[in-house]
Amino acid sequence: MLSTQQQEAVWKALDAFNIEIPSWGFANTGTRFGKFIQPAAATTIEEKLSDAGQVHRFTGCCPSVAVHVLWDFPRGKAGAPEVQALATRFGVRVGAINPNVFQDQIYKHGSLANPDPDVRRAAVGHILDYIEISQVTGSRDISLWFTDGSNYPGTANIRQRKQRFEEGLKAAHDKLSAGQRLLVEYKPFEPAFYHTDIADWGMALLLARASGPQGRVLVDTGHHYQAQNIEQIVAWLLAEDMLGGFHFNDRRYADDDLTLGSIDPYQVFRIFHEIRFFEWETGRKADLAYMIDQSHNLKSKIEEMIQTAVMAQAMAAKAAVVDLAALAGYQKSCDLIDAEECLKSAFAEDVRPTLAAWRQAKGLAEDPLAAFRASGYLERAARDRGPRNAAAGGSYA
Repeated sequence: MLSTQQQEAVWKALDAFNIEIPSWGFANTGTRFGKFIQPAAATTIEEKLSDAGQVHRFTGCCPSVAVHVLWDFPRGKAGAPEVQALATRFGVRVGAINPNVFQDQIYKHGSLANPDPDVRRAAVGHILDYIEISQVTGSRDISLWFTDGSNYPGTANIRQRKQRFEEGLKAAHDKLSAGQRLLVEYKPFEPAFYHTDIADWGMALLLARASGPQGRVLVDTGHHYQAQNIEQIVAWLLAEDMLGGFHFNDRRYADDDLTLGSIDPYQVFRIFHEIRFFEWETGRKADLAYMIDQSHNLKSKIEEMIQTAVMAQAMAAKAAVVDLAALAGYQKSCDLIDAEECLKSAFAEDVRPTLAAWRQAKGLAEDPLAAFRASGYLERAARDRGPRNAAAGGSYA
């Protein structure tokens, strides 16, 4: 059972913790082999924001929604005020803007790194348009992920492509308003299998710095090789003041985009611990954007989003009960077993009663998933949207 001091630490952590949910997590998605249809899946930005509002209503920690411009702003900048109004209507706000420079046919050989200057200009132009939308919606972060790379040796000039990325990202950075940030994401492979232009955190760090002072690195927890020490990456980026935020998910093999904590909750805990340890040692708050990026293909989409938010709250709560002063002492004196046990004992704490008490005090249901299921929202959504989803994608199970 948590001590009074530990409970206070958990409440403080929960009060400060928010995690952004992705609009695309509520729509029908699948794999490269096909799309799996769910009757209650959102088919419009209004339905996505409505679903997001349900997640925030039951968890109390998801007040913002990351959006993809091509999928969520069919009228571009002209439709931005309408999307913003819809978000307000459903009790959330528009969060990070995600430009899309990988879907159109012109990006077959890359976007910012493409050898064709016309394609590069088009990609930069798209990103600049999206930054204008972000300034209408009041969004702080522009979250950039690129598929650029090559599949075969000898087919691309890697150094020239790096230079093109530096130029393109600087052009985007120069368009930012004061207070906005350019978050540069990385991925070791897929869809480029020989070389990816931004393949790891070091490359993302160099490019974010080259873009300008408002550039930061975004860590997607699925975008790493097997056995990668992600919390070490987090610690280094914090030390360099270059960590901008996360796309949280879990993986068994590579970029599986599974539910957060479904495979390795201890790693999620260790990431949150490194952030809290940094804040404790430096005396300053880490300025981070916590976001979810998962493929909700098989599970019920809203329910999986609630699962993820609840897991994130629990791991942040567990990290809050680590005795950092004791841990620092053990580390200094090289007491290896005591240091490890200090960390493991916090992870083993049952924080569920404290989470339930916090939710009750905030007017939330103690069990968010059960409360959502009892609301009947999913059944109503399936009835309303089912015919459209069936017509668009065929039959569904």
